[in-house]
Amino acid sequence: MSVHEDATAIRDDLVRLRRRLHADPEIGLDLPRTREKVLAALDGLPLEVSLGKALSSVTAVLRAPRPGPVVLLRADMDALPVQERTGLGYASRVDGVMHACGHDLHTAMLVGAAHVLAARQDALPGDVIFMFQPGEEGWDGAAAMIAEGVLDAAGKPPDAAYALHVFSGAVPHGVFTARPGTTMAASDGLEVTVVGSGGHGARPHRAADPIPVVCEIVTALQTLVTRQSDIFDPVVLTVGSLHAGTRRNVIPGTAKFEATLRTFSAAAKARIKDAAITLAESVAHAHGLRAEVTYLDGYPMTVNDPRETAFVADTVGAVLGAHRFRPLAHPLPGGEDFSRVLHRIPGAFVLLGAGDGTTDNHSPLAEFDDAVLPDGAAVLAELALRRGRRALP
Repeated sequence: MSVHEDATAIRDDLVRLRRRLHADPEIGLDLPRTREKVLAALDGLPLEVSLGKALSSVTAVLRAPRPGPVVLLRADMDALPVQERTGLGYASRVDGVMHACGHDLHTAMLVGAAHVLAARQDALPGDVIFMFQPGEEGWDGAAAMIAEGVLDAAGKPPDAAYALHVFSGAVPHGVFTARPGTTMAASDGLEVTVVGSGGHGARPHRAADPIPVVCEIVTALQTLVTRQSDIFDPVVLTVGSLHAGTRRNVIPGTAKFEATLRTFSAAAKARIKDAAITLAESVAHAHGLRAEVTYLDGYPMTVNDPRETAFVADTVGAVLGAHRFRPLAHPLPGGEDFSRVLHRIPGAFVLLGAGDGTTDNHSPLAEFDDAVLPDGAAVLAELALRRGRRALP
């Protein structure tokens, strides 16, 4: 049987696992129930399993019968603080928590790949590391797993690393896509607190009102992006949180906002970082107030190796047909901590369409089709098999 036929044969098991994960989601670095389900699904396979200390990670190594190239395959396992509104029969049973980004599918597909490859252990050209990672959604779980030694789990660093991510709306259903170079943006944070002095709303001249100042900074930042960023090297800046005050007739002493910044090059990041800090401090100073500004360096850009990306396209074609792969035309502004792995190991971050295009990831209405599970498991397994057998041109 082919790899895809083997993956299809365990489709029902993968669907059951995915739906159990979906119904019982967890957030962050500590995912004890999720880890328990993953370990149960891997039970009986000839894997060397190690568990994370600072996080609920699972690292499993499948040994080849002889030395060869090492391949790492990664799945993220955590959910989001979203109240599900899909109405699915297996919808989240945890209030305010949902697998709205498809990580339940990633986990099930990687389990499927482990089963397919374990059945072919005697034919493995090299060891395979299965990286089951918590805390992708803003917790930097990849960095934590790297610190705990996931890249050395096989005894030497991987020769290649791959991750697969489903999308409910941004990619056509059933299509795999990737691009060489920058694939996902760097994702940083900006926190600004304008410090003034409070007073009565009827006598603003006797206070130092931070609210109009913070509003001016927010508006000026949008202008800053359009005036100081190259349209061919863009910056995305969104203020997602703004808080001030307690009552309509009380001028507060402080006003605070938080923003996310997305950039696609080191030069763009450096420019917007310096400019945003200077702008916030200067606007506040012009009004006689003070701005406390913190720039939070987040996930770096996710950069695919060109040769590995071409190899992914060839592999998808070999497993499912050339029509199932399309090049990704432009980078996506989302952030991804698999960038930590790709900073050290050549590899590729691959996207897979798994929705009907009516919703987007992170939506409380996001739905993902179980039909893609055997396809994803087969592609991951075939990447490990084929990459170990060949040197890239």
